[in-house]
Amino acid sequence: MKLSDRVLEPVERLSEILFGLIMALTITGAVSVVTADRVQIRTMLLAALGCNLAWGIIDGGMYLMARLGERGRNALIAQNVREAAYPEEAHRIIANELPPLLGLIFESAQLELIRERITQVRASNFRPTLTGRDWLGALGIFFLVVLSTFPVVIPFIVLEDARTALRTSNALAVLLLFVCGFLFARHAGLWPFTTGVIMVVIGAALVSVAIALGG
Repeated sequence: MKLSDRVLEPVERLSEILFGLIMALTITGAVSVVTADRVQIRTMLLAALGCNLAWGIIDGGMYLMARLGERGRNALIAQNVREAAYPEEAHRIIANELPPLLGLIFESAQLELIRERITQVRASNFRPTLTGRDWLGALGIFFLVVLSTFPVVIPFIVLEDARTALRTSNALAVLLLFVCGFLFARHAGLWPFTTGVIMVVIGAALVSVAIALGG
C-alpha cells in the first residue's frame, strides 16, 4: 500500500487501540472478582462497551476537528506566502512550517519553487473542508476504539469462573500492549522488544492511576 493510500497512519491506529485497551482495563480492573456476581459482571461488560462506544465517537469527532484545523492552518500559511512583500519573506514562512530537518536542508531555490507552486494554486483550493477520506478515518478510529474492548471483555463472557476470566483478560491485554509497543518501535526505528515491555509497564501504570482516581 502506498503512503498516499493510508487513511490512518500506523501511529494513529496504534494509539487508538492502546486508548481503547486502557479504557477497557480501567473498568475491568476495578471489579472485585472475589465478590462479583453475574449481574455485576454483566454490568461491568456493558460499562466497558458503553465507555468505548462513547469515546470512539468522541475520538472520531476530535479527529475531524484536527483535520479541519490543519487545513485551516495550511490555508492561512498559503495566504501569508501569497501576500508576502518579498520572496525572502515567503521563504522564511515556508521554512518555518517545514519539519526541522527539512527546514535545514532546503535551500533558497527549493523554497522558491514551493513559493511559486503555492502562488499558482487558486485560493479556493485552500478552503478548509472535510473530505470523504476524513470521514472514513473518523469511522476507522471509532471501530478501533470499540473493537479493542473485546479482547479484554470476551473472557468474562465465555468463562464461568470470574477469577480465571480476569487472569485471561489481563494476559490478553498484556500481550496486546506488548504487540502495540513492538509495532510502534518498528515504525519509529526503536528497539522493538524493549519498547514492547515499556508499553506494558506504561499501560499498567496508567490503568492503576485511573482506578486509584475513580476510573
